[in-house]
Amino acid sequence: MSDATRDFTRRGMLGLGAAAAVVAAAGVAGCGFGGPSGPGSRGPAASAKPGPPAPRAIGDGSTADTGPQPRQPARPVPLQPGETPPQFVVFSWDGAGEIGNGLFPRFLKLAEDHGAAMTFFLSGIYLLPESKKSLYKPPNNPVGASDIGYLKDENVRNTLTCVRRAWLAGHEVGTHFNGHFCAGSGSVARWTPDDWQSEIDQAVSFVTNWRTNTGFTDLEPLPFDYRKELVGGRTPCLLGRDNLLPVAQKLGWRYDASSPGGLQVWPVKRSGLWDLPLQSVPFPGHSFEVLSMDYNILANQSKNTTRGVPAQYPAWRTQATSAYLGGFQRAYETNRAPLFIGNHFEEWNGGIYMDAVEEALKGISDKKDVRLVSFRQFTDWLDVQDPKVLSRLQGLAPGQSPIGGWNTYLSHV
Repeated sequence: MSDATRDFTRRGMLGLGAAAAVVAAAGVAGCGFGGPSGPGSRGPAASAKPGPPAPRAIGDGSTADTGPQPRQPARPVPLQPGETPPQFVVFSWDGAGEIGNGLFPRFLKLAEDHGAAMTFFLSGIYLLPESKKSLYKPPNNPVGASDIGYLKDENVRNTLTCVRRAWLAGHEVGTHFNGHFCAGSGSVARWTPDDWQSEIDQAVSFVTNWRTNTGFTDLEPLPFDYRKELVGGRTPCLLGRDNLLPVAQKLGWRYDASSPGGLQVWPVKRSGLWDLPLQSVPFPGHSFEVLSMDYNILANQSKNTTRGVPAQYPAWRTQATSAYLGGFQRAYETNRAPLFIGNHFEEWNGGIYMDAVEEALKGISDKKDVRLVSFRQFTDWLDVQDPKVLSRLQGLAPGQSPIGGWNTYLSHV
Protein backbone atom coordinates (compact mmCIF):
# COMPACT_ATOMS: atom_id res chain seq x y z
CA MET A 1 0.00 0.00 0.00
CA SER A 2 1.37 3.43 -0.90
CA ASP A 3 1.85 6.27 1.58
CA ALA A 4 -1.00 8.12 -0.10
CA THR A 5 -3.32 5.20 0.47
CA ARG A 6 -2.29 4.88 4.10
CA ASP A 7 -2.96 8.57 4.63
CA PHE A 8 -6.38 8.51 3.04
CA THR A 9 -7.24 5.28 4.85
CA ARG A 10 -6.28 6.70 8.22
CA ARG A 11 -8.08 10.00 7.70
CA GLY A 12 -11.10 8.26 6.24
CA MET A 13 -11.58 5.93 9.17
CA LEU A 14 -10.84 8.58 11.79
CA GLY A 15 -13.39 10.88 10.18
CA LEU A 16 -16.13 8.30 10.36
CA GLY A 17 -17.26 9.10 13.88
CA ALA A 18 -18.14 12.70 13.03
CA ALA A 19 -19.84 11.74 9.78
CA ALA A 20 -21.85 8.96 11.36
CA ALA A 21 -23.07 11.28 14.09
CA VAL A 22 -25.46 12.84 11.58
CA VAL A 23 -28.19 10.23 11.86
CA ALA A 24 -31.23 10.41 9.63
CA ALA A 25 -34.33 10.89 11.70
CA ALA A 26 -37.22 11.16 9.28
CA GLY A 27 -39.10 8.41 7.56
CA VAL A 28 -40.25 5.02 8.72
CA ALA A 29 -38.70 2.34 6.58
CA GLY A 30 -39.12 -0.89 8.46
CA CYS A 31 -38.43 -4.53 7.71
CA GLY A 32 -41.95 -5.80 7.94
CA PHE A 33 -42.31 -7.00 4.35
CA GLY A 34 -41.56 -10.55 3.35
CA GLY A 35 -40.98 -13.62 5.46
CA PRO A 36 -37.78 -15.18 6.69
CA SER A 37 -36.87 -16.54 3.28
CA GLY A 38 -33.44 -15.89 1.92
CA PRO A 39 -29.84 -16.77 2.15
CA GLY A 40 -27.96 -19.84 2.88
CA SER A 41 -24.99 -18.97 0.69
CA ARG A 42 -24.12 -20.28 -2.71
CA GLY A 43 -22.38 -23.63 -2.85
CA PRO A 44 -23.75 -26.26 -0.45
CA ALA A 45 -27.51 -26.45 -0.51
CA ALA A 46 -29.16 -24.42 2.22
CA SER A 47 -31.45 -26.18 4.65
CA ALA A 48 -34.58 -24.79 6.27
CA LYS A 49 -35.86 -27.18 8.92
CA PRO A 50 -39.63 -27.01 9.35
CA GLY A 51 -41.40 -26.59 12.64
CA PRO A 52 -39.07 -24.59 14.92
CA PRO A 53 -39.37 -25.41 18.62
CA ALA A 54 -41.36 -23.17 20.89
CA PRO A 55 -39.20 -20.18 21.85
CA ARG A 56 -37.76 -20.03 25.36
CA ALA A 57 -37.75 -16.48 26.68
CA ILE A 58 -34.44 -15.20 28.03
CA GLY A 59 -34.26 -12.58 30.76
CA ASP A 60 -36.91 -9.90 30.31
CA GLY A 61 -38.06 -11.43 27.02
CA SER A 62 -35.96 -9.19 24.78
CA THR A 63 -34.41 -12.33 23.31
CA ALA A 64 -35.49 -15.94 23.06
CA ASP A 65 -33.88 -19.27 22.34
CA THR A 66 -35.70 -20.53 19.24
CA GLY A 67 -33.30 -23.36 18.41
CA PRO A 68 -30.75 -23.61 15.60
CA GLN A 69 -30.63 -20.70 13.20
CA PRO A 70 -32.65 -21.39 10.06
CA ARG A 71 -31.43 -21.18 6.49
CA GLN A 72 -27.86 -22.20 7.07
CA PRO A 73 -25.71 -23.95 4.45
CA ALA A 74 -25.02 -27.64 4.66
CA ARG A 75 -22.35 -28.69 7.12
CA PRO A 76 -18.96 -27.74 5.65
CA VAL A 77 -16.55 -30.46 4.60
CA PRO A 78 -12.79 -30.48 3.98
CA LEU A 79 -11.47 -29.83 0.50
CA GLN A 80 -10.61 -33.02 -1.32
CA PRO A 81 -7.12 -33.51 -2.82
CA GLY A 82 -6.81 -31.39 -5.95
CA GLU A 83 -10.19 -29.71 -5.45
CA THR A 84 -10.57 -26.06 -6.45
CA PRO A 85 -11.40 -23.91 -3.40
CA PRO A 86 -14.68 -22.01 -3.40
CA GLN A 87 -14.58 -18.25 -3.90
CA PHE A 88 -15.94 -16.85 -0.65
CA VAL A 89 -17.29 -13.29 -0.53
CA VAL A 90 -18.47 -11.65 2.70
CA PHE A 91 -20.53 -8.46 2.66
CA SER A 92 -20.65 -6.88 6.13
CA TRP A 93 -22.33 -3.81 7.62
CA ASP A 94 -21.01 -1.61 10.42
CA GLY A 95 -23.60 -0.25 12.84
CA ALA A 96 -26.50 -2.11 11.21
CA GLY A 97 -29.23 0.31 12.27
CA GLU A 98 -32.35 1.11 10.28
CA ILE A 99 -32.14 4.89 10.56
CA GLY A 100 -35.09 5.74 8.34
CA ASN A 101 -33.46 5.57 4.91
CA GLY A 102 -34.67 2.08 4.03
CA LEU A 103 -31.20 0.68 3.40
CA PHE A 104 -31.39 -2.22 5.87
CA PRO A 105 -34.51 -3.73 4.23
CA ARG A 106 -33.13 -2.92 0.79
CA PHE A 107 -30.10 -5.13 1.32
CA LEU A 108 -32.03 -7.86 3.09
CA LYS A 109 -34.17 -8.07 -0.06
CA LEU A 110 -31.08 -8.03 -2.30
CA ALA A 111 -29.54 -10.86 -0.29
CA GLU A 112 -32.76 -12.84 -0.52
CA ASP A 113 -32.91 -12.38 -4.28
CA HIS A 114 -29.34 -13.61 -4.79
CA GLY A 115 -28.94 -16.33 -2.18
CA ALA A 116 -26.50 -14.33 -0.07
CA ALA A 117 -25.78 -14.39 3.64
CA MET A 118 -24.21 -11.31 5.24
CA THR A 119 -22.83 -10.16 8.58
CA PHE A 120 -24.50 -7.28 10.40
CA PHE A 121 -22.26 -5.70 13.05
CA LEU A 122 -24.91 -4.21 15.35
CA SER A 123 -24.03 -1.16 17.45
CA GLY A 124 -25.51 -1.88 20.87
CA ILE A 125 -26.68 1.69 21.52
CA TYR A 126 -28.89 1.48 18.42
CA LEU A 127 -31.27 -0.49 20.66
CA LEU A 128 -31.02 2.03 23.51
CA PRO A 129 -33.41 5.01 23.47
CA GLU A 130 -31.73 8.39 23.81
CA SER A 131 -33.86 9.02 26.87
CA LYS A 132 -31.97 6.18 28.56
CA LYS A 133 -28.49 7.11 27.37
CA SER A 134 -27.30 7.50 30.95
CA LEU A 135 -27.28 3.71 31.09
CA TYR A 136 -24.25 3.76 28.79
CA LYS A 137 -20.97 4.28 30.62
CA PRO A 138 -18.33 4.32 27.88
CA PRO A 139 -14.74 3.75 28.98
CA ASN A 140 -12.75 7.00 29.30
CA ASN A 141 -15.71 9.10 28.13
CA PRO A 142 -18.59 10.89 29.89
CA VAL A 143 -21.67 8.88 30.80
CA GLY A 144 -24.05 8.75 27.84
CA ALA A 145 -21.49 10.07 25.37
CA SER A 146 -21.35 8.64 21.86
CA ASP A 147 -19.68 9.69 18.63
CA ILE A 148 -22.60 8.22 16.71
CA GLY A 149 -26.11 9.49 17.26
CA TYR A 150 -28.72 7.67 19.29
CA LEU A 151 -31.70 6.61 17.23
CA LYS A 152 -35.21 7.99 17.52
CA ASP A 153 -37.66 5.55 19.07
CA GLU A 154 -39.29 4.66 15.75
CA ASN A 155 -35.88 3.83 14.32
CA VAL A 156 -35.02 1.67 17.33
CA ARG A 157 -38.24 -0.22 16.61
CA ASN A 158 -37.38 -0.63 12.95
CA THR A 159 -33.85 -1.75 13.79
CA LEU A 160 -35.25 -4.44 16.08
CA THR A 161 -37.56 -5.63 13.32
CA CYS A 162 -34.74 -5.69 10.78
CA VAL A 163 -32.31 -7.53 13.05
CA ARG A 164 -34.97 -10.14 13.82
CA ARG A 165 -35.72 -10.59 10.14
CA ALA A 166 -32.01 -10.79 9.30
CA TRP A 167 -31.30 -13.60 11.74
CA LEU A 168 -34.34 -15.61 10.65
CA ALA A 169 -33.15 -15.22 7.06
CA GLY A 170 -29.80 -16.80 7.95
CA HIS A 171 -27.59 -13.74 8.39
CA GLU A 172 -25.10 -13.25 11.22
CA VAL A 173 -25.50 -10.63 13.96
CA GLY A 174 -22.07 -9.55 15.22
CA THR A 175 -21.10 -6.40 17.09
CA HIS A 176 -19.75 -2.95 16.26
CA PHE A 177 -19.67 -2.25 20.01
CA ASN A 178 -21.31 1.04 21.11
CA GLY A 179 -20.12 4.65 21.03
CA HIS A 180 -17.66 4.56 18.12
CA PHE A 181 -14.94 6.67 19.74
CA CYS A 182 -12.09 7.23 17.28
CA ALA A 183 -10.24 10.32 18.46
CA GLY A 184 -8.95 12.03 21.59
CA SER A 185 -8.17 10.63 25.01
CA GLY A 186 -11.28 8.45 24.98
CA SER A 187 -10.48 6.77 21.66
CA VAL A 188 -10.84 3.00 21.49
CA ALA A 189 -7.20 3.01 20.38
CA ARG A 190 -6.32 3.73 24.04
CA TRP A 191 -8.66 1.22 25.65
CA THR A 192 -7.33 -1.51 27.92
CA PRO A 193 -8.61 -5.10 27.94
CA ASP A 194 -10.77 -4.18 30.94
CA ASP A 195 -12.24 -1.28 28.94
CA TRP A 196 -13.09 -3.62 26.08
CA GLN A 197 -14.68 -6.09 28.49
CA SER A 198 -16.90 -3.31 29.84
CA GLU A 199 -17.83 -2.15 26.34
CA ILE A 200 -18.76 -5.69 25.24
CA ASP A 201 -20.76 -6.34 28.40
CA GLN A 202 -22.73 -3.15 27.80
CA ALA A 203 -23.31 -3.91 24.10
CA VAL A 204 -24.70 -7.33 25.02
CA SER A 205 -26.81 -5.78 27.77
CA PHE A 206 -28.41 -3.28 25.39
CA VAL A 207 -29.30 -6.09 22.97
CA THR A 208 -30.62 -8.43 25.64
CA ASN A 209 -32.55 -5.83 27.67
CA TRP A 210 -34.10 -3.67 24.98
CA ARG A 211 -37.62 -4.48 26.20
CA THR A 212 -36.90 -3.06 29.66
CA ASN A 213 -34.99 -0.08 28.30
CA THR A 214 -37.51 0.88 25.61
CA GLY A 215 -40.78 -0.12 27.23
CA PHE A 216 -41.90 -1.64 23.91
CA THR A 217 -44.38 -4.45 24.56
CA ASP A 218 -45.75 -5.07 21.08
CA LEU A 219 -42.58 -6.35 19.36
CA GLU A 220 -41.49 -9.96 19.22
CA PRO A 221 -38.21 -10.90 20.89
CA LEU A 222 -34.99 -11.23 18.95
CA PRO A 223 -35.00 -14.97 18.16
CA PHE A 224 -31.54 -15.85 19.47
CA ASP A 225 -29.41 -16.05 22.59
CA TYR A 226 -27.01 -13.20 21.86
CA ARG A 227 -24.40 -14.32 24.37
CA LYS A 228 -24.05 -17.55 22.41
CA GLU A 229 -24.65 -16.02 19.01
CA LEU A 230 -21.93 -13.37 19.26
CA VAL A 231 -18.64 -14.76 17.90
CA GLY A 232 -16.99 -11.75 16.26
CA GLY A 233 -17.00 -8.04 15.60
CA ARG A 234 -15.32 -5.04 14.03
CA THR A 235 -13.88 -2.22 16.13
CA PRO A 236 -14.69 1.45 15.41
CA CYS A 237 -12.31 2.90 12.84
CA LEU A 238 -10.37 -0.39 12.92
CA LEU A 239 -8.61 0.78 16.10
CA GLY A 240 -7.74 -0.89 19.40
CA ARG A 241 -7.76 -4.51 18.32
CA ASP A 242 -4.53 -5.48 20.11
CA ASN A 243 -6.17 -5.06 23.51
CA LEU A 244 -9.48 -6.43 22.27
CA LEU A 245 -8.11 -9.78 21.09
CA PRO A 246 -7.29 -11.29 24.51
CA VAL A 247 -10.77 -10.38 25.71
CA ALA A 248 -12.39 -11.83 22.59
CA GLN A 249 -10.38 -15.02 23.00
CA LYS A 250 -11.48 -15.33 26.64
CA LEU A 251 -15.11 -14.89 25.55
CA GLY A 252 -14.77 -17.68 23.00
CA TRP A 253 -15.09 -15.47 19.93
CA ARG A 254 -13.95 -17.10 16.71
CA TYR A 255 -12.84 -14.21 14.52
CA ASP A 256 -12.04 -10.52 14.43
CA ALA A 257 -12.73 -8.28 11.42
CA SER A 258 -10.92 -5.17 12.70
CA SER A 259 -7.51 -5.40 11.09
CA PRO A 260 -6.76 -2.58 8.61
CA GLY A 261 -4.64 -2.90 5.55
CA GLY A 262 -5.12 -6.58 4.89
CA LEU A 263 -4.20 -8.20 1.59
CA GLN A 264 -6.19 -10.56 -0.59
CA VAL A 265 -4.67 -13.70 0.86
CA TRP A 266 -6.03 -16.65 2.83
CA PRO A 267 -6.41 -15.71 6.51
CA VAL A 268 -4.44 -16.89 9.54
CA LYS A 269 -5.22 -16.91 13.24
CA ARG A 270 -4.00 -14.25 15.65
CA SER A 271 -4.40 -14.69 19.40
CA GLY A 272 -6.55 -17.73 18.69
CA LEU A 273 -9.03 -15.89 16.43
CA TRP A 274 -9.28 -15.88 12.65
CA ASP A 275 -7.99 -12.54 11.38
CA LEU A 276 -10.47 -11.41 8.71
CA PRO A 277 -9.37 -7.91 7.68
CA LEU A 278 -10.54 -5.30 5.25
CA GLN A 279 -8.38 -5.78 2.17
CA SER A 280 -6.52 -3.67 -0.35
CA VAL A 281 -8.15 -4.01 -3.77
CA PRO A 282 -7.29 -2.46 -7.15
CA PHE A 283 -8.42 1.17 -7.41
CA PRO A 284 -9.18 2.08 -11.04
CA GLY A 285 -7.29 5.11 -12.29
CA HIS A 286 -4.66 4.96 -9.53
CA SER A 287 -1.34 3.21 -9.00
CA PHE A 288 -2.24 2.44 -5.36
CA GLU A 289 -4.92 0.20 -3.91
CA VAL A 290 -7.82 1.06 -1.61
CA LEU A 291 -9.34 -0.71 1.38
CA SER A 292 -12.49 -2.67 0.58
CA MET A 293 -14.92 -0.43 2.48
CA ASP A 294 -17.27 2.29 1.28
CA TYR A 295 -15.87 5.03 3.53
CA ASN A 296 -12.28 4.37 2.48
CA ILE A 297 -13.24 4.70 -1.17
CA LEU A 298 -15.07 7.93 -0.30
CA ALA A 299 -11.94 9.23 1.47
CA ASN A 300 -9.99 8.83 -1.76
CA GLN A 301 -12.72 10.42 -3.87
CA SER A 302 -14.13 13.34 -1.91
CA LYS A 303 -11.45 13.79 0.77
CA ASN A 304 -13.61 12.80 3.76
CA THR A 305 -16.59 14.98 2.94
CA THR A 306 -19.74 12.91 2.54
CA ARG A 307 -21.26 15.48 0.18
CA GLY A 308 -18.92 15.85 -2.76
CA VAL A 309 -19.60 17.41 -6.15
CA PRO A 310 -22.78 15.78 -7.56
CA ALA A 311 -21.45 15.99 -11.12
CA GLN A 312 -18.78 13.48 -10.10
CA TYR A 313 -21.15 10.96 -8.56
CA PRO A 314 -21.62 8.81 -11.69
CA ALA A 315 -17.86 8.44 -12.22
CA TRP A 316 -17.26 7.74 -8.54
CA ARG A 317 -20.04 5.14 -8.51
CA THR A 318 -18.44 3.38 -11.45
CA GLN A 319 -15.01 3.56 -9.84
CA ALA A 320 -16.29 2.08 -6.56
CA THR A 321 -18.11 -0.73 -8.35
CA SER A 322 -15.03 -1.48 -10.42
CA ALA A 323 -12.85 -1.60 -7.30
CA TYR A 324 -15.04 -4.26 -5.72
CA LEU A 325 -15.34 -6.26 -8.94
CA GLY A 326 -11.61 -5.88 -9.60
CA GLY A 327 -10.81 -7.32 -6.19
CA PHE A 328 -13.21 -10.17 -6.81
CA GLN A 329 -11.86 -10.96 -10.25
CA ARG A 330 -8.23 -10.93 -9.10
CA ALA A 331 -8.94 -13.50 -6.38
CA TYR A 332 -11.41 -15.55 -8.42
CA GLU A 333 -8.96 -16.05 -11.28
CA THR A 334 -5.88 -16.68 -9.13
CA ASN A 335 -5.49 -17.62 -5.45
CA ARG A 336 -9.23 -17.77 -4.59
CA ALA A 337 -8.58 -15.77 -1.41
CA PRO A 338 -11.85 -14.67 0.25
CA LEU A 339 -13.06 -11.14 -0.48
CA PHE A 340 -14.32 -9.02 2.42
CA ILE A 341 -16.37 -5.89 1.66
CA GLY A 342 -17.35 -3.50 4.46
CA ASN A 343 -20.26 -1.06 4.34
CA HIS A 344 -22.45 1.39 6.25
CA PHE A 345 -26.17 2.06 5.83
CA GLU A 346 -25.44 5.62 4.72
CA GLU A 347 -26.25 7.73 1.65
CA TRP A 348 -22.84 9.38 1.36
CA ASN A 349 -22.24 11.19 -1.93
CA GLY A 350 -25.80 10.65 -3.03
CA GLY A 351 -25.91 6.97 -2.09
CA ILE A 352 -23.43 5.92 -4.76
CA TYR A 353 -21.64 3.43 -2.50
CA MET A 354 -24.88 1.57 -1.80
CA ASP A 355 -25.46 1.34 -5.55
CA ALA A 356 -21.87 0.13 -6.04
CA VAL A 357 -22.30 -2.62 -3.45
CA GLU A 358 -25.55 -3.73 -5.05
CA GLU A 359 -24.06 -3.84 -8.54
CA ALA A 360 -20.98 -5.68 -7.29
CA LEU A 361 -23.08 -8.31 -5.53
CA LYS A 362 -25.19 -8.82 -8.63
CA GLY A 363 -22.06 -9.15 -10.78
CA ILE A 364 -20.54 -11.71 -8.42
CA SER A 365 -23.47 -13.87 -7.35
CA ASP A 366 -23.96 -15.96 -10.49
CA LYS A 367 -20.34 -17.03 -10.97
CA LYS A 368 -19.34 -20.68 -10.59
CA ASP A 369 -17.96 -21.70 -7.17
CA VAL A 370 -18.97 -18.41 -5.54
CA ARG A 371 -20.32 -18.55 -2.00
CA LEU A 372 -21.83 -15.38 -0.54
CA VAL A 373 -21.55 -16.07 3.17
CA SER A 374 -21.33 -14.45 6.58
CA PHE A 375 -18.09 -14.26 8.53
CA ARG A 376 -19.41 -16.93 10.86
CA GLN A 377 -20.20 -19.29 8.00
CA PHE A 378 -16.77 -18.71 6.47
CA THR A 379 -15.18 -19.43 9.84
CA ASP A 380 -17.16 -22.68 10.00
CA TRP A 381 -15.58 -23.70 6.69
CA LEU A 382 -12.05 -22.73 7.77
CA ASP A 383 -12.34 -24.74 10.97
CA VAL A 384 -12.93 -28.06 9.20
CA GLN A 385 -10.07 -27.75 6.71
CA ASP A 386 -6.85 -29.74 6.93
CA PRO A 387 -4.19 -27.38 8.39
CA LYS A 388 -1.78 -28.54 5.70
CA VAL A 389 -4.24 -27.53 2.98
CA LEU A 390 -4.77 -24.14 4.63
CA SER A 391 -1.01 -23.68 4.81
CA ARG A 392 -0.76 -24.23 1.06
CA LEU A 393 -3.55 -21.73 0.45
CA GLN A 394 -1.95 -19.20 2.79
CA GLY A 395 1.26 -19.46 0.79
CA LEU A 396 -0.30 -17.81 -2.26
CA ALA A 397 0.27 -14.07 -2.62
CA PRO A 398 -2.40 -11.65 -3.92
CA GLY A 399 -2.99 -12.39 -7.59
CA GLN A 400 -0.78 -15.51 -7.52
CA SER A 401 -2.19 -18.56 -9.27
CA PRO A 402 -1.44 -22.04 -7.93
CA ILE A 403 1.54 -23.56 -9.73
CA GLY A 404 0.30 -26.27 -12.06
CA GLY A 405 -3.35 -25.47 -11.32
CA TRP A 406 -5.41 -26.51 -8.32
CA ASN A 407 -5.39 -30.20 -9.19
CA THR A 408 -1.61 -30.21 -8.89
CA TYR A 409 -1.15 -27.59 -6.17
CA LEU A 410 -3.49 -29.26 -3.69
CA SER A 411 -3.12 -32.90 -4.73
CA HIS A 412 0.02 -33.75 -2.73
CA VAL A 413 -0.43 -31.95 0.55
